[in-house]
Amino acid sequence: MTRLSIWAPKAERVVLECAGSRMPMTPLKGGWWSVEAEALAHGVDYAFLLDGDGPFPDPRSPWQPHGVHGSSRWVAHDTFEWSDAGWRAPPLAAAVIAEIHVGTFTPAGTFDAVIGKLDHLVALGITHLELMPVAEFPGERGWGYDGVNLFAPHHAYGGPHGLKRLVDACHHRGLAVLLDVVYNHLGPDGNYLGQFGPYFTDAYNTPWGDAVNLDRADSDEVRRFFIDNALMWLRDYHFDGLRIDAVHAIIDTSAVHLLEALSGEVRRLEGHTGRPLVLIAESDLNDPRLIRPVEIGGFGLDAQWNEDFHHALHAALTGESDGYYADFGSLRHLAKALTRGFAYDGAYSRYRRRAHGRPATGLPGRRFVGCLQNHDQVGNRAIGERSSHLLSPGLLKVGAALVLTSPFVPMLFQGEEWAATSPFLYFTDHRDPELANAVRKGRREEFAAFGWDPESIPDPQSADSFERSRLDWDEPSRPAHAEILAWHHALIALRRGHPAFADDRLDQIEVRFDEHLRWLMLVRPGVVIACNLGTRGQSLECPEAHDAPLLLQSSPGVDWQGHQLRLPGESVAVLGRPPARDPR
Repeated sequence: MTRLSIWAPKAERVVLECAGSRMPMTPLKGGWWSVEAEALAHGVDYAFLLDGDGPFPDPRSPWQPHGVHGSSRWVAHDTFEWSDAGWRAPPLAAAVIAEIHVGTFTPAGTFDAVIGKLDHLVALGITHLELMPVAEFPGERGWGYDGVNLFAPHHAYGGPHGLKRLVDACHHRGLAVLLDVVYNHLGPDGNYLGQFGPYFTDAYNTPWGDAVNLDRADSDEVRRFFIDNALMWLRDYHFDGLRIDAVHAIIDTSAVHLLEALSGEVRRLEGHTGRPLVLIAESDLNDPRLIRPVEIGGFGLDAQWNEDFHHALHAALTGESDGYYADFGSLRHLAKALTRGFAYDGAYSRYRRRAHGRPATGLPGRRFVGCLQNHDQVGNRAIGERSSHLLSPGLLKVGAALVLTSPFVPMLFQGEEWAATSPFLYFTDHRDPELANAVRKGRREEFAAFGWDPESIPDPQSADSFERSRLDWDEPSRPAHAEILAWHHALIALRRGHPAFADDRLDQIEVRFDEHLRWLMLVRPGVVIACNLGTRGQSLECPEAHDAPLLLQSSPGVDWQGHQLRLPGESVAVLGRPPARDPR
């Protein structure tokens, strides 16, 4: 006998439809309804009727084998046999993250297929695998940020057991697993939450319509819905942490913000399971309160994506100045991000036409995730170009070095380690013709404003946009790609093996640079990273180079005599820095 409860405060009558029978549910306090159903067992389909309308899938459906509009399928989580007893994830401070999209990571595009590529990530030195959203979304292909069944792993990827097999296999190989979750909105297609209760409010306007109801009437159960979702991924699927999408779009004026409440519950789950769990935010606010402890007024999250570092690095390497890159482009911005966390910490932003951010004083590098590429920064370009499409091999190596020797937690995007040639395009599979056309039109209008020919913008609805985004796993063995892969291998091995990189105190970092000559030197306790972004070789004044061993060089020709360090054009060298003398 299975007891099933559902929150539907607006309904006068709720009926469970299961195994060919319809069972009226009993109303409880607080808008909840309950029923005991003997037929409801693992693998059985079910749905709900609300005041005669429906059937609708379960708002907390654990499996949607027939897609977002189909019936739900019951999952008994204890039917899966885990083999990861005793597993403990490495600390975030020691992490090297790889972000992947399950559907394009392999030719098959499934959870099980990812398992076949895990040895590649382990050999590379990756410690944490981060999955783009896997909650059930419309159609067979998509990025996952328009998910509507937040408790159900996507059917095309392999469903609940497929996801558990992947996480279990990762832990068996020593890989922690993070999941990207979306709590700021739901997709428009297949979103039936509003049929059940006040999950949304028109009190706030968002790019996706009505905001999630986190602070208005009857919002307690809505908050519980999202917190329970996070706990489910961590508890029932053994994820080691969550990356929370666009938290700046989570509107919550409550005294205890949803993120603070979530942090507290995750800490309690951590204590119960004995496994370290992490929460990482994506935020456009440059507000360090997100990642400060609750005890001093923060939200208690473990880290956040450092957008300023990405933008500053990308703009410095490419020279791009469109959109938000207008705020960046100088080595000064990159130097500030490396030494203070944020480049905009209350400074005036030309792009926003106002002051932006606040200082991250006292926070260590482990509170920030730094990257040169991620799904947004590649996929939200008109034709999905990677850095390898925009940069010379020399500058690509410089960018990789600055990510992997930075004080931040480094992250790579799938295929970045071998300079993959496949783009990562925006793709969808909406079956509603009006929605499909709206997405197609919106994409073209967005990039036409930047001067792109609308007809040249790939159609998000085309299967070709999805297929072109798949990784080509033959590339890593080809000479040009193998060279970039070897460089990433060497950088990650150095980061994980040299004790200097364990010191992530930002106030112990010095950055020297010359805007005109295009060189930058990152000086950390025990190590120096010297970068020549210019096309010509040049000599840099580097007192730390005296008697320092050369740890890595991106191209031959690095030379140093005394305090003078000679670097070829578009190259980087990593030198050991002599330890400070003991004053005793």
